[in-house]
Amino acid sequence: MPTDPLSWLGRISSAAHKLNYTGTFIYQNGKSVETSRIAHLVDGGAEYEKLEALDGSPREVVRSNEEVQCFLPDQKLLIVDQSSARRSFPARLPTSPNLLAENYRIRKGEVVRIAGLESQQIILEPKDDMRFGHHFWADVASGLLLRARLIGEKGESIEQFAFNEVQIGAPFDKEKVKPSFVRAADWRVVNARGNEVRVEDTGWVFKNTIPGFRQVVSVVRQARKSRGDAYHVVFSDGLAAISVFIEPAAPAKGSPQSGMSTSGAVNIFRRTVSDHLITVLGEVPSQALVRIADGVEMRKR
Repeated sequence: MPTDPLSWLGRISSAAHKLNYTGTFIYQNGKSVETSRIAHLVDGGAEYEKLEALDGSPREVVRSNEEVQCFLPDQKLLIVDQSSARRSFPARLPTSPNLLAENYRIRKGEVVRIAGLESQQIILEPKDDMRFGHHFWADVASGLLLRARLIGEKGESIEQFAFNEVQIGAPFDKEKVKPSFVRAADWRVVNARGNEVRVEDTGWVFKNTIPGFRQVVSVVRQARKSRGDAYHVVFSDGLAAISVFIEPAAPAKGSPQSGMSTSGAVNIFRRTVSDHLITVLGEVPSQALVRIADGVEMRKR
């Protein structure tokens, strides 16, 4: 078992991808609480996962390696996408967490029981005001992440994921990760994968950077059919991710809505540049979004 906190992060990252596990976990955000069931199986290096929402309208996300299928039966809709920079619980950590030490102070916390298992707390405190803090609790025996909490600038809990029951090391059973829904002929299929593109070829520049954040996604997607394509770029420090969407502004009276807003734990900032709507969002402090958005400009020809 590792003694230093950085090695613990590596163990947590590895466990999420290499272990078989099934369980239910709760997501808390303000007064909102959602329960989901997850099954994650590994076979010869290939990863399979099924995530089912147990509250509200039925939703199911099925992943096979990098391909993701989201089933919304009430809407008769199937969305096909690929794994993005936003990491889902319990795979919240990057494959190589060593770089996190550049931007977070990392230390061990207490050992407590979660979901009936002894767990080690690891605390990540940001070194600047451009990202939030994180508290992780990992199973002492396996390294699997059992609880993850996002910590705000005043030390408050912004959101939390936590297993309330989990089985680790289950035998491989492909039935556990098969979709529960069969797409009928009247279902609509939306391909949200987008086409990769170099930033240099988009006509846009990002003049403002944030220490530790690197570009990890750069794709063009079809937006609304009447509005043309949307450009989507993601910057990440390995934990936090900032998404930037650039699309032609809607032809409406006055300018599109601009300024800061929130949706759950996600901050959102909008502004217009050269008849385009720039939307910047992420689970980061508002000043980080403003910094990125203020540096978005059309490339000079």
